[in-house]
Amino acid sequence: MLPKRAEFPKDFLFGAATSSYQIEGHGFGGAGRTHWDDFAATPGNVVRAENGALACDHYHRWPEDFDLMQAAGFDVYRFSSSWARVMPEGRGAVNAEGLDYYDRLIDGLLERGIKPALTLYHWELPSALADLGGWRNRDIAGWFADYTQVLMQRIGDRVWSAAPINEPWCVAWLSHFLGHHAPGLRDIRATARAMHHVGLAHGRAIEVMRGLGIGNLGAVCNMEYAAPANGSAAAAAAASLYDGYYNRWFVSAMFRGEYPADVLQGLGPHMPQGWQDDMATIAAPVDWVGVNYYTRKLIAPAPGPWPAHHEVDGPLPKTAVGWEIYPEGLEFFLRRTAADYSGDLPIYVTENGMAGADVLRGGVVDDTPRIDYLAQHLAAVQTVIAEGVPVKGYFTWSLMDNFEWAHGYEKRFGLVHVDFETLQRTPKASYHALKAALLRRV
Repeated sequence: MLPKRAEFPKDFLFGAATSSYQIEGHGFGGAGRTHWDDFAATPGNVVRAENGALACDHYHRWPEDFDLMQAAGFDVYRFSSSWARVMPEGRGAVNAEGLDYYDRLIDGLLERGIKPALTLYHWELPSALADLGGWRNRDIAGWFADYTQVLMQRIGDRVWSAAPINEPWCVAWLSHFLGHHAPGLRDIRATARAMHHVGLAHGRAIEVMRGLGIGNLGAVCNMEYAAPANGSAAAAAAASLYDGYYNRWFVSAMFRGEYPADVLQGLGPHMPQGWQDDMATIAAPVDWVGVNYYTRKLIAPAPGPWPAHHEVDGPLPKTAVGWEIYPEGLEFFLRRTAADYSGDLPIYVTENGMAGADVLRGGVVDDTPRIDYLAQHLAAVQTVIAEGVPVKGYFTWSLMDNFEWAHGYEKRFGLVHVDFETLQRTPKASYHALKAALLRRV
């Protein structure tokens, strides 16, 4: 059973999260082409070559979706803006229709008493900037700062919070080293540059927003618990390195102004010249930190070049995307983030949720496993709050089923079921359970 709102501190905030390309529908409203459109059009990259052209049509249906959030008792909506919707070529000309759209979203949330928590980038890089090297090109930090200026001049006075970039590891490593996301590269030099330039763009965006007088700015990092696959020293070293480039790289840069030494052993030779001079910008002070957490991985050593390890299938129950359910990992990261990096700053669980085999039968979606997942992870949050860790909110991923990147529309993370033929919304059992928990204040 889900814990009730009254079992959390009075100022604790509950929310749901989405991202622009996954729900809006990118094929209208004057939005420019993105590298996800290109990646999806390349055979073999995305299930059934599906893309975000229509998605959930949130662009036109947002009032219905916001009404669902209001009815559930959510305090916060964490959403993202699309760079290519605001500036179709990534720089230069501004799409007035895109700015008007985000203006409407902010006002629609405020009218319903929901706090707008904006993320400026959730992976949909304008194709015109990808043509210029994208995240490999140092100039992207300046382009991103300009985009931040344009958008936040318009809506920055009304957002509750803002964060520049969602899940830097996915933007850089998953997309440039593993090749699983756009732009689909497998190149260590490109990876090292992206790993640095993402942080630099983050810092430049923070500077721009500070200059506009906008407060409550944060950093959102995804974290994945790395456990050794066996008891060997080699497996322990492999897991530690995985933890380094996945979890420690970005928070160490943002909060300490330095990169982990163990990861620099591998990435150092490929880093852009003079990267050390950027660390003060990357470490621009923020007001809170967001932790996105889903799973753990078992890591074993492997032959071959750095990082010389691989993932091993684990024994724990798994979600529909094969991710182990391990709420202890969330406890670990909340503790470590406060102890080693962010100190007394507020921490928010900015994403947490699971993909399920969700089927609509007779107007009902029984997703009991998701209720159990949320209950376990909310209990983990309660545990660390009781220890004094300053966790101030929890936002589940996702409000609704959506375009789940390389999985297309096949994997469902939502509290609300979406029929991708009719676009009909149907709240799942997890939505109703969370609604009951949030509306009970005693």
